[in-house]
Amino acid sequence: MEVKQFASAAVSPAFKVQDNKDFDERVINSKVPVIIDFFATWCNPCRMLTPRLESVIAEKQGKILLAKVDIDENTDLALDYQVESVPVLIAMKDGKVLERIVGLQDTDKLRKFVDKYVNNE
Repeated sequence: MEVKQFASAAVSPAFKVQDNKDFDERVINSKVPVIIDFFATWCNPCRMLTPRLESVIAEKQGKILLAKVDIDENTDLALDYQVESVPVLIAMKDGKVLERIVGLQDTDKLRKFVDKYVNNE
């Protein structure tokens, strides 16, 4: 049974944050670095960024996670992290914000951004 739990937990390094409690448990308390993707469903640049970012995160095989935060569903989190426009990406490790980038990014820039935190463990 333990193997099954491990397998289901390791299926995807990307997840959608449900609420503040979920954010605290899965992002703030994460043992690995996390990229937080603040987005909105109505945001076209967000829709272009998400598949690129998911692809880069998947390449890292669980060494970094992707937490997707819908700003319309989680306005408190957006305010807490001073998200004034979307998309915003925040790199976090051990509950501390390390870096933020704003706006649509190409895949190469995303890979460099993510690599800094995977290789810096």
